[in-house]
Amino acid sequence: MWQLKKFNQLELEDLYQILKNRVDIFVVEQKCAYPEIDGIDPDCYHLFKKDGNEIVAYARLVPNGVLYNYPAIGRIIVNQNYRKSGYGRELIKQAIKIITEDWQEPEIKLHGQTYLREFYQSFGFKEISEPYLEDGIPHVDMLYKK
Repeated sequence: MWQLKKFNQLELEDLYQILKNRVDIFVVEQKCAYPEIDGIDPDCYHLFKKDGNEIVAYARLVPNGVLYNYPAIGRIIVNQNYRKSGYGRELIKQAIKIITEDWQEPEIKLHGQTYLREFYQSFGFKEISEPYLEDGIPHVDMLYKK
C-alpha cells in the first residue's frame, strides 16, 4: 500500500530509511558528492511503498510555492533490490494522481536524468529544456499537463 505523509507524520524509522536510500542512490551509487539533505523536506509530502518494514520506492512531492511556482516530483527512487518490479511506474502514477486530483494542480514539473526521459514521457511528461548538467549528471526539465 502506498503511503503519503507530511514530514512531521513520518515514523523515525521511515525517515531514516528514506534518507539512507536517497544517500545510497544519489550520493554513493551515482558517485555524486553533494548535500542530499537540502532543507525542504519539512515542507514536502513523502510518498512511499513498503515491503514489510522496508521502504522500496519513494518520491518527494513538492507543493506549489515551496521551492518553485509549481508543484514538482523529486528524489524519485526505487530500492536497488526492487528495480524492474514495476514500482517505479506505480510511484509516478500515484504522484501524478495526488498532485492533479487531490491537490487540483494542472501542471507538474520535474528535473529528470536524461537516461530516464523516455520513462517520464510514457506518463505524458514533455521536455521543456535542453539537457544540462546538475551535479555532473545530465538532466532535462520536464512538464506534465493534465
